[in-house]
Amino acid sequence: MEIPKLSIIITARREKQTIRRAIEAFLSQMMSLKYELLVVSPDQGTLKMARQYGKDSHVKAVEDADRGKPSALNQAFKLARGVIVILSDGDVFIEQNAIGELLELLKDEKVGIVSGRPVSLNSKNTILGYWSHLLTDVADKIRKERADRGKFIDCSGYLLALRRKLVDRVPPRALAEDALISQLVWQRGFLTAYAPEAKVFVKYPTHYRDWLRQKIRSAGGTQQVFWKDVPKMRSFNQEVRNIWRVFSYPKTAKEFFWTILLLLARIDLWLRILLRVKIQKESRRKLWVRVESTK
Repeated sequence: MEIPKLSIIITARREKQTIRRAIEAFLSQMMSLKYELLVVSPDQGTLKMARQYGKDSHVKAVEDADRGKPSALNQAFKLARGVIVILSDGDVFIEQNAIGELLELLKDEKVGIVSGRPVSLNSKNTILGYWSHLLTDVADKIRKERADRGKFIDCSGYLLALRRKLVDRVPPRALAEDALISQLVWQRGFLTAYAPEAKVFVKYPTHYRDWLRQKIRSAGGTQQVFWKDVPKMRSFNQEVRNIWRVFSYPKTAKEFFWTILLLLARIDLWLRILLRVKIQKESRRKLWVRVESTK
């Protein structure tokens, strides 16, 4: 079966130090594939790095108006010419053969979107690094189990692939655009799939303030309501149901103590989401704050 043309969209903002690594990780896997790679960014530093590949290359630099990631994606969707769209970020990089793993699942016509697997680059010997490994490893197990049963999963915006015909825009005020894209694909009658070997390497926050900022965006964004009766994989109730997974993860007394602190931090997080997202309905501009320690 001939593989259709791919549109790779990398959204980035002030990431000139990491964008080249993100681009090169994709280019090393393209070989004979038909593709275009769009780097969408509002800042000239990042765009300059993308333009170094030359006007005749498959890499195209697209300047956006700095109105947030959803608006940047909407601009890229209008330009994308591929049948399959792959989304990623400018501060992460993908594993060798990750693209092949994603495309393999999309051979099934019932599958509309496929999530890659985020893998933490942080040291497990620090409390926030340990949290990042625990949360990503538990999420990996949950995604595997749900996808194997044909149940809905939130696909990760760090790396996902979808059929271009299924999504043409996302709400500009969305905090978790990846969850909303997953919901939209599911609503249209397609499966959300998971490719655990399509790994994407991510640096997670190293300060608690940054951790809260990031999680309010990702977890809080799943609580925004844009469509009625949408499926959800993340909520406070879902976390309570899966608490046994969390407490089966630690291997030492120190890790067990850090796990208890994570539980308290998640309670703090969901209370903040209840107040700021559900009750006060703060604007995206207030809720979406750049997290410097992940760069």
